[in-house]
Amino acid sequence: MKLTNMKHTGLLAAILLTFCSFGVYAEEIKIETNVNKDQVKGRVEEAKGKVKEVTGKVLDDKGMEIEGNVQKNLGKAQAGYGDLKKDIKDNK
Repeated sequence: MKLTNMKHTGLLAAILLTFCSFGVYAEEIKIETNVNKDQVKGRVEEAKGKVKEVTGKVLDDKGMEIEGNVQKNLGKAQAGYGDLKKDIKDNK
């Protein structure tokens, strides 16, 4: 599969944005000391899924795009579960 300059640029932009988002999550973790593992793992999976989804769109690979969408949504669910656990723990 040959990458055109436009697809190559889009792929590089998606990767760069992912690394920036990891930095934002790391900064949030420093500020918020009572973050649980589900929140962190869920947000990381969400970011990885988004990158996979965008990469699938750029490469015109429907399978990768769908797989990324599923991974992103599972990450959102896991992060939401972690948020719920944190809220319950904080309200005790």
